[in-house]
Amino acid sequence: MGIISNQLAKKEDNPLARQSKELIKKVYAQDDRPWVIGYSGGKDSTLTVQLIFEALLEMLPEQWHKKVYVISSDTMVENPLVAAMINGSLQRMQDTALRTGLPLETQKVKPLTEKTFWSNIIGRGYPTPNQTFRWCTDRLKIDPADRFIKDKVNRFGEVIMVLGVRSKESQSRGNSIKEHEIQGTELLKHTTLNNAFVFAPIKEFGLDDVWGYLLSNPSPWGEDNAKLQEMYLNSSGECPLVVDQSIKESAGSCGNSRFGCWVCPVVSEDKSLTGFINSGEEWMTPLLKYRNRLVRVRDDRNLRMHRRMNGKFYLIGVEHYEKDGITYLSIKKKGGRSAKLYSIENVELPEVETAEVVDEYNLNSYIVNNQIDLSRPEKHRDFFIRQVDREGNVSYSQLGLGPFTLEARQMLLKELLEVQRDLNAPTSHDIPLIQEEELRMIRRMWLREGDWNDSLPQIYYEVYGTELDWEHDDRPLMTADQMSDLELLVQKHQLDLNTVKKLFHIGNEYVSLKVKRGFQKEVTSLLKQDYLQLYHEGEIENETKVIDA
Repeated sequence: MGIISNQLAKKEDNPLARQSKELIKKVYAQDDRPWVIGYSGGKDSTLTVQLIFEALLEMLPEQWHKKVYVISSDTMVENPLVAAMINGSLQRMQDTALRTGLPLETQKVKPLTEKTFWSNIIGRGYPTPNQTFRWCTDRLKIDPADRFIKDKVNRFGEVIMVLGVRSKESQSRGNSIKEHEIQGTELLKHTTLNNAFVFAPIKEFGLDDVWGYLLSNPSPWGEDNAKLQEMYLNSSGECPLVVDQSIKESAGSCGNSRFGCWVCPVVSEDKSLTGFINSGEEWMTPLLKYRNRLVRVRDDRNLRMHRRMNGKFYLIGVEHYEKDGITYLSIKKKGGRSAKLYSIENVELPEVETAEVVDEYNLNSYIVNNQIDLSRPEKHRDFFIRQVDREGNVSYSQLGLGPFTLEARQMLLKELLEVQRDLNAPTSHDIPLIQEEELRMIRRMWLREGDWNDSLPQIYYEVYGTELDWEHDDRPLMTADQMSDLELLVQKHQLDLNTVKKLFHIGNEYVSLKVKRGFQKEVTSLLKQDYLQLYHEGEIENETKVIDA
């Protein structure tokens, strides 16, 4: 890793650190724009905060003319060991600032409850993030930090974001820093926020420079940097606090060789959690098992809908080739996962017994006539679509996958609560893997989606044997008997049950409001779902025998 020993020169012999601190003093004194320091608890952000601490303490108190905020992103799925370390560090920073009079304030920023990891996956049914659909960074890190920065912009006009980014960390990071430099200043442009700028006081530091200074100079707030080094040796790195899209792109994923979210499914193997477990933290093994479970269920077509959240269905291309007179279909997986191979002709294979080949021009009527519910998985079919263009060229596709089904989300929640209940952490306090406010948000999401059995309190009771103080406003709209009658009525008139359920919930949300602004828009959006239009077109096809290609 390039970590060097404690025998390096002390800070007075470190010209790079001295140069950085003089630059910090200069930039701090230039204007009244407050600073917001991004702190992840890793080596680079720790060095950045330490140098700023030391530089300010070298100044006269009357020169402390503006506030310095140290913010840390709490994704609410942080590695428990790292989260405890960061919490302790922030508290010690704040205590030291109060004792010395430094104008420094620490704060953790969190995603909104409706945007947390579990609210998105278990509540909405989002597929778990991967390299090509890495939605987690925006919602869990960038958005919370942006809200904090925008609040300061509204208050002060402009802010300077101080980040521990280094040009020598990688070629892409170096290029990103160079591209955003503002000529004639020490600042960088913030790519997404107006009136926000970036200051990178350690951008010229190499890896040995970082560790050399941290291990040779005690932390002003009493942090043991040797313990930070030990954590790196156990986990192989940290996940940076990301507040900028360009930094997000150059940072890469955090699950492979950095410590960050314990549940990170972006990579196929989480070396960070594995490293902690191998170094003696065996109690974290259930976390790793659940995390691996999340990676696997993403590709399980039985747990996913066949349409997007907006109701649209789509096709994904499937590679095909001929060998020994047999057509093989190969479905490539994302994130380096191995491809799945099908043989169309060899009906003895289980996968092929469930495969159906249909012509492109009959797709709509095929879906309607075979009663394929795009809002639910096909339990017994992993069928393919054979498309033939007007020149006779053949290609193969599958129906694309949408959100997790409600049944899948219920299963994932129950398993998560069981892991939380049985986690044997070496502390006197329980470690919450999912917060109560998230459970309440997920419950509201499920009810809105048609979970009229109100299953979440039942799942919680099954796992814990106790009940939370659930809001009475969230009680089911109908009794079991009423629900049964409605299902029969829907079936009689050949309507879509899920759509009827959602219409009831939309109506219930607006019934007590005097001004029903947005009601018509929500109803219209629901009724324009592509999969509903598909069934309508199918009925027309059956009547007119006209196929719309």
